[in-house]
Amino acid sequence: MVRYLSLEWIDAVATRVADDRNLAGLAHEHEIGLTQLVTGGPEGDVSYHLQVGGGAIAFGPGIADPEHVRMEQSWDTAVAVATGALNAQEAFIGGQIRLHGEQGRLLAAQPVFGALDAVFADVRADTEYR
Repeated sequence: MVRYLSLEWIDAVATRVADDRNLAGLAHEHEIGLTQLVTGGPEGDVSYHLQVGGGAIAFGPGIADPEHVRMEQSWDTAVAVATGALNAQEAFIGGQIRLHGEQGRLLAAQPVFGALDAVFADVRADTEYR
């Protein structure tokens, strides 16, 4: 088991992202640098990124470079979304997830995030949320 948002969790997601053929194909069609900032977690604030473009895709700790979009949320919101207790769209609408940057780019990259959901679902089975 890995703890949600720990470096081990980020590494587990990164490995699956790197091995996913669907995501690799989408990296030829989309370009986005997304940073997620989660505040107030057990290990303090955590940032991780997804970098997609030019046929490459990478997931890892820290800030995207270039960063096109940044999402900020509390630990409680991140856990609720990750476990399905809160719908991500409702969290955006309710202001629990704050979005900064190029919203149009985020919308254009929805196929990437749809494919990424399968990766997160795979990792979720080995994740503890405490």
